[in-house]
Amino acid sequence: MNLSILSRTFARRSLLVSSTFPRFFSVANGSQNGSLSSSKVLTGGTMNPFIKQIEYAVRGAIVIRASELEKELEKGEKKPYEHVVKANIGDAHALGMKPLTFPRQVLSICAYPELLNDSKFPEDAKDRARRFLYGTRGFSMGAYSDSAGVEVIRQDVAKYIEERDGYPADINNIYLTSGASEGIRSILKLLQTSENTGNGRAGVMIPIPQYPLYSATLSELNSYQINYYLDEDNNWGLDIDELKRAIDAARPHCQPRALCVINPGNPTGQVLSYENIQQIIQFCKEEKLFILADEVYQANIYAEDAKFHSFKKVLRDMGPEYEDMELVSFHSTSKGFLGECGFRGGYMEAIGLDPEVKFHLNKMLSAKLCASVIGQAMMGCLVNPPRPGETSYENFMKEKTAVLASFKERAKLVQETFNSVEGFHCNEVMGAMYSFPRFELPHKAIVEAKSHGLQPDAFYAMELLEQTGLCVVPGSGFGQREGTFHIRLTILPPIEELKPLFERFKAFHHSFLEKYS
Repeated sequence: MNLSILSRTFARRSLLVSSTFPRFFSVANGSQNGSLSSSKVLTGGTMNPFIKQIEYAVRGAIVIRASELEKELEKGEKKPYEHVVKANIGDAHALGMKPLTFPRQVLSICAYPELLNDSKFPEDAKDRARRFLYGTRGFSMGAYSDSAGVEVIRQDVAKYIEERDGYPADINNIYLTSGASEGIRSILKLLQTSENTGNGRAGVMIPIPQYPLYSATLSELNSYQINYYLDEDNNWGLDIDELKRAIDAARPHCQPRALCVINPGNPTGQVLSYENIQQIIQFCKEEKLFILADEVYQANIYAEDAKFHSFKKVLRDMGPEYEDMELVSFHSTSKGFLGECGFRGGYMEAIGLDPEVKFHLNKMLSAKLCASVIGQAMMGCLVNPPRPGETSYENFMKEKTAVLASFKERAKLVQETFNSVEGFHCNEVMGAMYSFPRFELPHKAIVEAKSHGLQPDAFYAMELLEQTGLCVVPGSGFGQREGTFHIRLTILPPIEELKPLFERFKAFHHSFLEKYS
């Protein structure tokens, strides 16, 4: 793909260069302000302006081009590679992971209860399916559940949290959601103020780099995004002085309301220490901030000296003076060792909420009726897996252990490979499913990219895709310190695919440096 085609691809499709799209649309249609026709109620000029601000890099222009390349390969077009590897998103099954047997057995029975009479299915899978089905109306996954979710599954979530943290969990604080994303969006909506301009707007602190769900939702809600930078030179650590700097700088522009924390980190893969979480909670108490704890990668820990600590456990450990703090934590079936993204299973536990706020949260969720009931059942399998002594326990543990061991091996391979490449630096992938290496670009490449209206790392990522078939996301889609360049790569492709892929990557990078040095 030559540079003129490259720049046109971004201009038409990229959310990374979001301001370009309306300009292109106006010119292409001979109209003003993005209007296609004066007879339309909704035009580019009259639609919700905050929707136009949304950027979501993990499915942006580079991913669209990757899909086009896949179709070109299917048609027999010759490329320097046989297939495209979409390492832009943590979609484990799309990248070759096989589903675990037990949850799929349970959900098969839930979807088709006649299988309860099939001797090929183990009794513990049938027991879980019966439990979930009896919790539904009409013994069917096709019936609506309560807005907060199927009660017996919420009971299982509460028990899971109690076993994990050593503190009781109330099912009335637990909501089953369509993935963690829906829960996060719901809480961010609750946090908005009645002001939509000036310093009365709600301000929400998010880490940089961050998962674009946060910036996209804040744009949609017209919230003020308060960026706090993770310390790359300290393995993406979260420094309290940086939190203080960020909130002080934001106060003239907004009303700071909440702090979002992703632990383990996405895209950075760090795991917060117990002491660091204590400091964060204390900071939020002093600054009167609501805490959103995104903990969807809690099972994905690879570093030998790292351990997952939930924010709820640490908060409870800190004693009675912290009991009334507002904290919502999120979990998902999409990550961990299940990787069941398509089922959209998730939960959130909300503690410390004002009773009136909780009433309105319930009301807001009831307007959505309920999360996918089959997705709720998948969450039930995550929090209530086979227990010792049950038929499926041995095989379940074998499959689970193999998945997590493979992720750990890939995390090490990705880190070591990037650190062996000239100009690249990759911190330890302590957890989660991604690496976020920093790399240097020759000045000539930066100038070339900017001459086509592209971010330099986006330019690099598109060239990488075209020449190797490897689809990654540029760091500019997640946020990064000025003057630095990164890419995010998921560690999910199988080892046997990663090794030859990295050889192509090394060859590409060498030729890229030669071309632009």
